[in-house]
Amino acid sequence: MSLHLFRKHMTTLLVALALAGCASMRGLHTRATAVDPDRVNAAQSLSNVAFSPAAWPHEAWWTDLGDAQLDRIIADALSGQPGLRIAEARVRQAQAVAGVVGASLYPQANASLRSTRQRFSEDGTVPPPIAGSWQTINDLSLGLNYELDFWGKNRAAVNAELGRTHAAEVDLQAARLMLATALSRTYLRLDQAYAQRDLARDTLKQREQILELTRRRVAAQIDSQLELTQAEAALPATRERIAVLDESIALLGNQLAALQGKGPDAGRAIRRPQLAAVGAVSLPSSLPAELIGRRPDVVADRWRVEAASQDIAVAKARFYPNVSLNALVGLQSLGFDNFLDAGSRVLGIGPAISLPIFDGGRLRGNLGVRQAGYDAAVEHYNATVIAAVHDVVDQLVSLHWLQEQVQQQDQALQLSQRAYGLAQARYRSGLANYLQVLSAETQVLAQKQLMIASQSRQRELRLNLIRALGGGYRPVAVPPPANVAQTRTSGSKS
Repeated sequence: MSLHLFRKHMTTLLVALALAGCASMRGLHTRATAVDPDRVNAAQSLSNVAFSPAAWPHEAWWTDLGDAQLDRIIADALSGQPGLRIAEARVRQAQAVAGVVGASLYPQANASLRSTRQRFSEDGTVPPPIAGSWQTINDLSLGLNYELDFWGKNRAAVNAELGRTHAAEVDLQAARLMLATALSRTYLRLDQAYAQRDLARDTLKQREQILELTRRRVAAQIDSQLELTQAEAALPATRERIAVLDESIALLGNQLAALQGKGPDAGRAIRRPQLAAVGAVSLPSSLPAELIGRRPDVVADRWRVEAASQDIAVAKARFYPNVSLNALVGLQSLGFDNFLDAGSRVLGIGPAISLPIFDGGRLRGNLGVRQAGYDAAVEHYNATVIAAVHDVVDQLVSLHWLQEQVQQQDQALQLSQRAYGLAQARYRSGLANYLQVLSAETQVLAQKQLMIASQSRQRELRLNLIRALGGGYRPVAVPPPANVAQTRTSGSKS
């Protein structure tokens, strides 16, 4: 390229830069600011909880429940559940899109080969002897195009897609957490159904004993047929309760199989849970600051904020000239005789510049859309952070008051069992009627059912607390929320 031609191209570039000011970003800026987790007031709500630096859930947190069958169920589900495969496919899709966008950072080369047999018009623009003859036109070319990313548009587009890819990867971890939580919760309900059935069977035995005692009392003319009929009527109701619980156990087995992504027969193979006792509750000492890096949903939203901020950078770069370098080398000839001769060669090189001048507000509108999308992503992130802290506190509040409920239920159960024992003794000695025994038994049964439900709820609240803390998720790297909020918000103003 001659010096004169180079100066001409540079002059054109400078003129383009000057004209680029016609499309203005003036008055357009973002409005949202990411919340600082340390400023989410939760100190008083967490004041009555024991803290431990090692209290974050580990990766296979469900093993703390101490049930090998549950471990196998969750392992099977995490390896092949259709919902997880969908999330995995979305990750691969996002990675492929990022690869497509990333190609813009590199030179693009294209080769073409054409050979056309053509008759030229006798009355056309081509002079004799070509006019009126058949000729073969051969064209072999190699083109090179490279966009000079002066304003960082292509790099920002790649970073935006990488952010969305990271969000999809974290969404996969969130799906794994939700699946493991759903399986564990259903498993806890299965354990509760078995415990309730045990209670119903014990109740049936007691009522059978009461029925036999009532028959003897009727034979001794101590009781009437009314008491006998009442004692007999209690048995079908208890058997009905057992049948209802058997149905619940079978349905819960089906639910576990469905969550695993297996057929109903897999549910029939699930045996009674063997869960370990519930331990004491403690929280990580770094709450709520580190919660934003431990919960997959929060981390995914942070990546979406980062992607949205990069979209703004892309939209801004579109206000400036687009500069690319084009080159062409090849061979062209009529016929094959001289196709490979040096005289058939074609060479070309030079920059290409395009810039917006008057676009009817399209660029401003596009930037406004991206900034509004960023604001929405930030506010969604803020809502997720606040909801995450509330989620943890809600589980702690419920656990705290559940302990109080269990203490009161334990006292009520002891008193009702004592009253039931006295009623049975009086009934055997002929000092009480069957209705008194039935009333006392009903109170004992109700308190035992409440105790079983409370024990199951205690385990479920612990499970919910693990989920609220993000399970065993460990992020590799995430953009700092302060940088996202301050740099992107202030940097988006023009």
